[in-house]
Amino acid sequence: MEGKYTYEDFLDIVAKLRSEEGCPWDRAQTHESLRPCMLEETYEFFASLRILKETGSGENMCEELGDMLLQVVMQSRIAEEEGLFTMEDVVHEISRKMIRRHPHVFGNETVAGAGEVPGNWEEIKRKEKEEKTWIATPLREIPEEQPALTRASKVLKKINKVYEPIPDYEKSLEEIKACVLRMEAKGEQISREELHRELAGILMGVSAIAAEKSVYTEQLLIDTVEEVIRSHGE
Repeated sequence: MEGKYTYEDFLDIVAKLRSEEGCPWDRAQTHESLRPCMLEETYEFFASLRILKETGSGENMCEELGDMLLQVVMQSRIAEEEGLFTMEDVVHEISRKMIRRHPHVFGNETVAGAGEVPGNWEEIKRKEKEEKTWIATPLREIPEEQPALTRASKVLKKINKVYEPIPDYEKSLEEIKACVLRMEAKGEQISREELHRELAGILMGVSAIAAEKSVYTEQLLIDTVEEVIRSHGE
C-alpha cells in the first residue's frame, strides 16, 4: 500500500481480525478478557513518557498510543457485534461531552482564566451524573477498579464535597502520629490485626493529606520506588 494508513483503514483492519476469516485469537477476545491488555498498555504508555524525557524520542510514545487505540477500537468492535454501540458512537459521545463541558469555547460563556475552568467542569459533570442510573451513590461513582491509593484520595475528596469535612492537614498528621505511637508502644509484640489497623490508619491519613493538597499519591509512590531502585545502582 502506498502512503499512510488512515483511521478508516485501521477500523477495517480490526473488523477483519474479528471476522470469520480473521485471527482466531482476536475472534476469541471479550470485554473481560481484554481488561489486562488495557491496563498493561496504559502502563506502557506511562513508560513511553519516561523514555521521551530520557531520550527526546517520541517513537515509543507513538507506538504505545497506537496500542491504546487498538484496545479502544477492539472493545468498540466487540460492542458493535453485541449490538451495544459502535466506534462512531464512541467518537460522537466524546465529541458531545467535550463541547458540553467547554461552553466557554463552544458556547457563549466566558471565563476569566484557567482557574475558573475546573469549577465549571465539575458543575457540568455533576449535572451529567444525575442522569446516570447505574451510579448508586456519589461515592460509588469512583470505580473500585482504580488503584487503592488513588481511590482513597478521591473518595475522601468526594466525602468532603458531598457529605462532611474530612480531617485537615493538621488533624491528619495527628492521626498518623497516633497510629505510629500505638505501633511503637506494642513493639514487635503487635498482633497482625493491630498492625493492619494502624497501617490502614496511616494510609488513610496520608490519603487525606493528598486529597487536601491535590497530590497524586500513586505517581508519587511510583517515582519514589524508582528512586530507591536507582539508589541501589540498578
